[in-house]
Amino acid sequence: MTHEDRVDDLRERKAAAERGGGEERIEAQHEKGKLTARERIDYFLDDDSFVEFDQLREHRSTNFDMAEKKVPGDGVVTGYGEVDGRKVFVFAHDFTVFGGSLGEVFAQKVCKVMDKAIETGSPIIGLNDSAGARIQEGIDSLAGYADIFHRNQQASGVVPQISAIMGPCAGGAVYSPAITDFVYMVDETSHMFITGPDVIETVTGEEVGFDELGGAQTHASESGVAHFTADDEKAAMDDIRYLLSYLPQNNVQDPPRVEPWDDPDRADEELIDVVPDEPQKPYDVVRVVEGVMDEGSFFEVADSFARNIVTGFARLDGHSVGVVGNQPRVNAGTLDIDSSMKGARFVRFCDAFNIPIVTFVDVPGFMPGKDQETGGIIKHGAKLLYAYSEATVPLLTVITRKAYGGAYDVMASKHVGADVNYAWPSAEIAVMGPQGAVNVLYDDELDAAENVEQRRAELIEEYRDAFANPYTAAERGFVDDVLEPRETRSRLIGDLETLRGKRTDRPDRKHGNIPL
Repeated sequence: MTHEDRVDDLRERKAAAERGGGEERIEAQHEKGKLTARERIDYFLDDDSFVEFDQLREHRSTNFDMAEKKVPGDGVVTGYGEVDGRKVFVFAHDFTVFGGSLGEVFAQKVCKVMDKAIETGSPIIGLNDSAGARIQEGIDSLAGYADIFHRNQQASGVVPQISAIMGPCAGGAVYSPAITDFVYMVDETSHMFITGPDVIETVTGEEVGFDELGGAQTHASESGVAHFTADDEKAAMDDIRYLLSYLPQNNVQDPPRVEPWDDPDRADEELIDVVPDEPQKPYDVVRVVEGVMDEGSFFEVADSFARNIVTGFARLDGHSVGVVGNQPRVNAGTLDIDSSMKGARFVRFCDAFNIPIVTFVDVPGFMPGKDQETGGIIKHGAKLLYAYSEATVPLLTVITRKAYGGAYDVMASKHVGADVNYAWPSAEIAVMGPQGAVNVLYDDELDAAENVEQRRAELIEEYRDAFANPYTAAERGFVDDVLEPRETRSRLIGDLETLRGKRTDRPDRKHGNIPL
């Protein structure tokens, strides 16, 4: 064979890898509204930045006539490239090859990318579109999944891991995305479940559709598995690129700062009117966030799940920060099982990747009820408490209105390690709300009163003046200052700059034991 023949052979092998399962299967992919693995990578990464690994690898199985069914690349495209000039490692399942099913070589390719990402301190992006384990390869497929799961754990808290579900994801295949930091799903074309509708109907007799069981909206609003949804694949990848702009490359770098476009001394005069005078009247905490953070910078995370707490990323004078806030518009901002888990997960992510956390507090307490108690609100509520207590990044807290009972302690109070705590004049910091406190403290007096409601109103006002205000906490140093709302932005920017060199010494230990 001449040198030219060898070059031609190489070109043919690479062309075969790029064709994947062939034109017919590529067309079938397009008919479903889905891109191919290579099209996804080309769209996601900066132009001409992709460097591919193991393009010519093939499976070694001889079971079930597999020896005659080999495709270069073996159903997954792997390598690295750049997003806005920053290196990321990526793998994309190729559904046109064996339905994107995972076998021994497939798993080895993914593991290689993950190992390199950890070694170089770069984010890992997984574009998932797979039928699951390759049955023909038996236990080798199961071993391959376990190897990937182990690397997900090894990478956790070291480099950001982001999963995009762009097709089916079932059985063991769902556990890798579940370990990663953020999960994106695409409406109508992506699904995640442990067991599919057919198996469920066989075992339990329950009839359920794919979307109801594991569709994007189900996981975004009910299970909380998905943090983001998108109308199509390109929108999902655009959002991933935007998310990466808030994140550092790894756990030893600071998040990137962008050139600030908003005046650090801007005072939003309208903030004074956001919190209503009536204690029971709701308002949108997102309006508070937008009034304090750099204009247009708030990027909400998991906005459809546990909506009584808001989480997301924003910028303060160009610096990336995490934002957590009780949402009075939903269940009065009360903490429950789902919101505690959502908040805790987000706080721990920010802490792992050196992202300061700004917390806006308006919480009347934990959600009462049998379902909450038997569902483990004690344990799950403690997750959020643990997450804040464990955090070593700068913690800045603003109490806008209610901060009652144990929920006051949990929401980044001074007592669990917050660096700066402010309150607005509208803040009420107390063991419980005035009405509940009066019912407990003055039960006998109210029973004997001639005009019960008038006396109750007087006692509530007395309690509010004495306890349900920010000044008692300020007198004790639990609140650093009481601010006019319009002052909040400039003060937080100054505090963030002061705390940028924060160092926290903790006892040596293997790891803590969070109440999972």
